[in-house]
Amino acid sequence: MGLKACLFDMDGVIVDSAVHHFVAWKRLADELSISFTEEDNHALKGLSRVDSLDHILRMGHLHLDEKTKVKLMDQKNAWYLDLIQGMREEDILPGAKELIESLVAEGIRVGLGSSSRNAQLILDNVGLTPLFDTVVDGNHITLSKPDPEVFLKGAAALGIDPREIVVFEDAASGVKAAKTGGFFAVGVGEEEQLSEADKVVPDLSGLTVDRLRTWMSA
Repeated sequence: MGLKACLFDMDGVIVDSAVHHFVAWKRLADELSISFTEEDNHALKGLSRVDSLDHILRMGHLHLDEKTKVKLMDQKNAWYLDLIQGMREEDILPGAKELIESLVAEGIRVGLGSSSRNAQLILDNVGLTPLFDTVVDGNHITLSKPDPEVFLKGAAALGIDPREIVVFEDAASGVKAAKTGGFFAVGVGEEEQLSEADKVVPDLSGLTVDRLRTWMSA
């Protein structure tokens, strides 16, 4: 199977908004009198907003009704939105824009597969929206990673077989989702944390279409 499309996760692959998520979640945790550190924040990597809140509540041994949980998620999201409003092109991670532009130039379809409900806003703010053929985010899915739903919906929107698509992910749960869905997974980050990926790179700098094709044909 040849390379016909690529699906990108957002946080940690195209941009790094993890610091903004941490600030917003920590503010919420502080209001709930729950200790929340940067190390705790790593455990939320790849999780949906609902699963992230549930994880924090378990840390504080809190049991809240659904109405209260929705209110808390809305509050966290409002703080997060304030923080990401200032994101611009210079916030794109090394190599991401160059790789996406080279894919488009080669006629390879490009899509986004993210659990974030704010992915489209971030793409707009950093100026990448025109390069994407489809965006599947937290507004379009019911199951979060490691379920492959977000990537399978992306493949369906592109009309391309998962076996002909490369998924770029920085979280172990995302890599697992990609592999479960039958995609070729490229982990972006540290190899020991992304061991299930087909290939792992520290970032997207210098990554070429030819190298991707070589990997997929090996």
